[in-house]
Amino acid sequence: MAGIVVRALTIREPDGWYPVGQAGDAGEHVTGDSVFSQSAVWACVNLLSGTQSSLPLMVYRTSANGERSVASDHTLYRLLHDSPNYDQTAVDFWDFICASIELWGNGYARIVREGGRIVSMVPIRPDLVSVRRLANGTIEYRWSYEGRAFVETDQTMLHIRGPGGDPLGGMSTLHFGRHAFSLARATDKAAGKTFKNGLRPSGALKFDKWLTDPQRDIARKELADKIGADNAGTPLILEGGTDWLPFSINPEDAQMLETRAFSVEEICRFFGVPPVMIGHTSKTTSWPTGVEQQGLILQKFTLRRRLKRIEQALEKQLLTPADRAAGITIEFNIEGLLRADSAGRAAFYASGLANGWLNINQVCKWENLPPVEGGDVNRVQMQNVPITEAGKGLLPPPANEDAP
Repeated sequence: MAGIVVRALTIREPDGWYPVGQAGDAGEHVTGDSVFSQSAVWACVNLLSGTQSSLPLMVYRTSANGERSVASDHTLYRLLHDSPNYDQTAVDFWDFICASIELWGNGYARIVREGGRIVSMVPIRPDLVSVRRLANGTIEYRWSYEGRAFVETDQTMLHIRGPGGDPLGGMSTLHFGRHAFSLARATDKAAGKTFKNGLRPSGALKFDKWLTDPQRDIARKELADKIGADNAGTPLILEGGTDWLPFSINPEDAQMLETRAFSVEEICRFFGVPPVMIGHTSKTTSWPTGVEQQGLILQKFTLRRRLKRIEQALEKQLLTPADRAAGITIEFNIEGLLRADSAGRAAFYASGLANGWLNINQVCKWENLPPVEGGDVNRVQMQNVPITEAGKGLLPPPANEDAP
C-alpha cells in the first residue's frame, strides 16, 4: 500500500478547498500532505527516515559460548535486510515506516504468514488506521482501502510506536506540532502573496509642486521606468526639484523574515534535528564544525532511541520463543553511520592492531580489501610485557665452561 493516494475529505475556505486536518493557531489546517510543502519538515523527515532506512537491519545468532554471527539462514533475515514484500526493497519499506512514525507517531505493517512462517510485511498508511483494545485485552486494528474493510489484531500486525509509550499508539508530531506548522505555513503564504502582488517599491520620487498631467506622464515614462533591477547601475537624472527617497526594509518585512527563520528552528526542535543538518546555518557559532561530530550528536541524541524502538518492537512482535531460546536478535548495523574520516580510521586501526584486539583481515574486511595470508592472527608488540620479564629470552644462553 505504499505510495497510495488517499482521497481525503475537503473543507471550503475563502481561497479554495483544503484537506480536512487540525487547524493551528494561525488558522492553517495541518495534514500529512500540507506539512510536506514546508522545506524544513521535508528535510527533517527525509534526514531521519532516510538515514534509518539506509542502515542494514541485521539478524544475529548468539551461541552458548557468547559468539555472535549473522543469521543469514533465518527466515526473517531476507525480509528485514533485503525485501519485506514483493513491491518494496528494505530501504523503501523502512523509509515509509520511519516517515510514518515521524509524522503520525505510528508505523503499521500487516504480517502475512504461510504455515506459521512470516513471508511478507505490507505497510499501511497510519492515517487510515483506527486502534482500540477489546474486552479480552487484544488490540484491534481497522482500516478501509478501495472499498475493502480490513480487521487485524496485534497477532497479525506489526505496530512500531513513536514516543509516548501508549500501547494503542505513539504521540503524533502532526498533532502536537500543529501550531508551529500552522504558523510556518501562514508565514509562507503571506510571503507568497507579497511576491504574487508585486514587491514593494524600492523608493519614491518626490516633487516640490503638484504635477500637471503631461508632467506626470513624463515622470512615469522617463523616470519610473528607469528604476528597477533591469536598470541597476544606470544613472538617474533628476531635475526640476525632484528628490529620490529610497525605502529600507520596513519592520513588517523584517519581522516576517525573522518569523520564517524561527519557524525552521521550531520545526527542527519538534523532530530533534540540529538546524545545521538541514541547511539552516544562520546560527552555527556554537555548533561543532566537523561533519563527524555533527553525525555523532545526531546519532547519540536523535537516532539512537528511534533505532532502539524499532529493534525492540521487531524482537517482541516477530520472534518466536524458539528464536529467543536460540539467541536470535535483531539490530541495525550502525558501523557505516559512525565511520570516521581516513585519519580517524587509520588511528583506530593502528590502536587495534598494536594492542591485539584487531587483526589485519578484520581491517581489510571493513575497508573492502581482500584478506592477506596469515592475517587472521591477532598480534601484540613484544615490549608489552611485565617489567620483571624484560630482557628474558633475548640473550644467548651462557657458554658451558666444562664443555670440551
